[in-house]
Amino acid sequence: MKPVFFEKIPVIAPLPAIYRRLGYRRRITRLNAEGRREIERYLDEAQDLIAPKGTALRLPCRIEPPGRVVLGETTVFASRDLARFLKNSGEALLMGATGGAAIMEAIQAEMAGGDATRGVTLDAAASEITDAALDWIMSYFRQTLRREGKTLLTGRFSPGYGDFVLENQLLVHRLLPMEQLGVTLTKTCLMVPEKSVTALTGIVSL
Repeated sequence: MKPVFFEKIPVIAPLPAIYRRLGYRRRITRLNAEGRREIERYLDEAQDLIAPKGTALRLPCRIEPPGRVVLGETTVFASRDLARFLKNSGEALLMGATGGAAIMEAIQAEMAGGDATRGVTLDAAASEITDAALDWIMSYFRQTLRREGKTLLTGRFSPGYGDFVLENQLLVHRLLPMEQLGVTLTKTCLMVPEKSVTALTGIVSL
């Protein structure tokens, strides 16, 4: 199968998740009206700066003991944790999303000597909005899979988690392919722009 691209993902900033990332706790952290207006102004700016895009690829999946995940015919990931996660999945869905370069330029400018509060808020918003773009992709595929009597696992698994080492990003990045979204990899397998994320989840029968 070929990757599906989503050039514009309609994600609204998930405010509760962003406030949690900023360290605010309900009924514990107090934020006065002026402080809240300031944060919400920065969140509006983040929403304008970020442009979530994504891609996804559906592939057959089989598990080879003791811990190999084979996708398609030739893609092999050596990870016991990933194999356990996908153990009941006959197929897997690879996903990638990015918030684009503009939001990172704004964050870096503020962190380099601008308004630190604005920079931290933009950073938190960009992280959560990019994650929410993956949620949106999963929701999209759940709707299409329902017609086949299938669905997705509730969780997802990203390179760098557990024993699914970060170097696996090389294969994931190439399979999707993320460069068509403007995302590149550093020599240490970190994605650029930084507010980019990839993950896998399983496809199972209902």
